[in-house]
Amino acid sequence: MIDLNNLAAILIAFFIVTVSPGPANLAVATVSMAKGRKSGMLLSLGLSIGLAFWGLIAATGMGAILQTTASALTFLKIAGGLYLLWLAYQSARSAFKPSNVKSETLVNERWFWRGLFLNLSNPKAVVAWMAALSMGLGTGDGAMMVTAATFLCVILGLLNYMGYTLLFSQRGMMAGYNRLKRWIDGTVAALFAVAGFGLLRSAFSRT
Repeated sequence: MIDLNNLAAILIAFFIVTVSPGPANLAVATVSMAKGRKSGMLLSLGLSIGLAFWGLIAATGMGAILQTTASALTFLKIAGGLYLLWLAYQSARSAFKPSNVKSETLVNERWFWRGLFLNLSNPKAVVAWMAALSMGLGTGDGAMMVTAATFLCVILGLLNYMGYTLLFSQRGMMAGYNRLKRWIDGTVAALFAVAGFGLLRSAFSRT
């Protein structure tokens, strides 16, 4: 049986976590402003599949095991931190390019794979999943409830990324990005760098 009240609690908790500013939403907003709707949608699809992977991990109970496995969690934090620093470098490099210089083609940029790896390398995703699921799942909830909650959360995540894409790929947003390209890309680079160094610091800190 599916308890609708518990399911609603999970979806609300997951929605709050998903829409809050973070590396994934920041990447979607920036790519959508800079490259347009198609690139943003491809990135969103990749992010959603990465999100679904961590949802499956959390739903099957493997998330709890991962959290207690120091070496696996450390590896994920290092990989995620390095990838965020690479994104920071890419954004910083873009900040110093003239706005009239065309970048790579959409095909060569492989936005889907960038989005997929961004969420796969984010160890905080499984923690967010477990926190959301714990808001509504009880000891009596069966596989149907877990499956429904996980599926709806994945759909919610996809809608969130698509919403960011539709908002930031508007003509006015893209025009504003072109006018403030250096400042926006510079700020994004700084935010990615802070997040990346934060992950690396937590990977090597003793807890």
